[in-house]
Amino acid sequence: MIHNRLIIILFSLLLLAGLSSCGQREDITVLKLGHGLDPSHSVHKGMVYMADRVYEKSGGQMRIDVYPSGQLGSERENLEMLQIGSLAITKVSAAIMEGFAPSYRVLSLPYIFTSREHAYRVMDGDIGRQILMDGDKYWLRGLTFYDAGSRSFYTKDRPIEHPDDLRGLRIRVMESPTAVGMIRALGGSPTPISWGELYTALQGGVVDGAENNPPSFYLSHHYEVCQYYSLNEHATIPDVLLISTKYWNTLTEQEQEWLQEAAEESAIHQRVLWMESERYSLEQAEAAGVTIIYPDKEPFIERVQEIHALYKQDPRLTDLIERIQALE
Repeated sequence: MIHNRLIIILFSLLLLAGLSSCGQREDITVLKLGHGLDPSHSVHKGMVYMADRVYEKSGGQMRIDVYPSGQLGSERENLEMLQIGSLAITKVSAAIMEGFAPSYRVLSLPYIFTSREHAYRVMDGDIGRQILMDGDKYWLRGLTFYDAGSRSFYTKDRPIEHPDDLRGLRIRVMESPTAVGMIRALGGSPTPISWGELYTALQGGVVDGAENNPPSFYLSHHYEVCQYYSLNEHATIPDVLLISTKYWNTLTEQEQEWLQEAAEESAIHQRVLWMESERYSLEQAEAAGVTIIYPDKEPFIERVQEIHALYKQDPRLTDLIERIQALE
């Protein structure tokens, strides 16, 4: 009798354990993505779209948690965290990657792209893939490029209608040798300042102006300080989505496939959002009293040819430049 009761109790416990295990979720792969953009930015929305697609493709087995607005550190800090393996994914301007992987330098060349479509052909093709992989040796594997439009000058006290108008002006630039060289070639004084400190620097007169795309100009509230925005569109530098190779190498082939596919799909999605954001940002800046200027680009193009000549002294960059120009 006791023996039978023990058998029944053991059977019940085993049944409950089985039912309990069916209700539990298996461990999932979670990747943290940190970046410095505002949640309203189209690139942030693109990354959230990627996270959603990864979750869908994996059936919930893989998740990306997105932390915007510098919650996990500055752009430079996020890059360093990727290199040591304490953060999985981040987004930076391709210009920041110049110091890590030489081929990224061609993307910062002034007027290297003749149109938005030209830039897409480069980024979506073999050249883009080659550049994305160039950071592997520095533990920074590129997943995809996001559209960051074209960069133009905005200033506090006087409009930029010709390169000569930049003389004597301190212009904020990213920590990019190409950006520094471009401002010097155009006659200005390049002043590297972190993005998070720029509003205060403009307000306090540390710099006289800066250069960036319309959504960044508007969403940063720099239009509150700078009254002139000159759309000379001197550089079309994409943003780049990076994963630490220390994380990438721990993923299964299936997980890598889910992530890569989702990243590429998010880039296409983000481009639509970007164009809408660009149009809206210009409208709002103008409504706030900013003077929008459409200068003749030819004088700017002529002034930066010395940078192109300098880059062509490097055989590796010459090959990339020629291949990019062949896709016009």
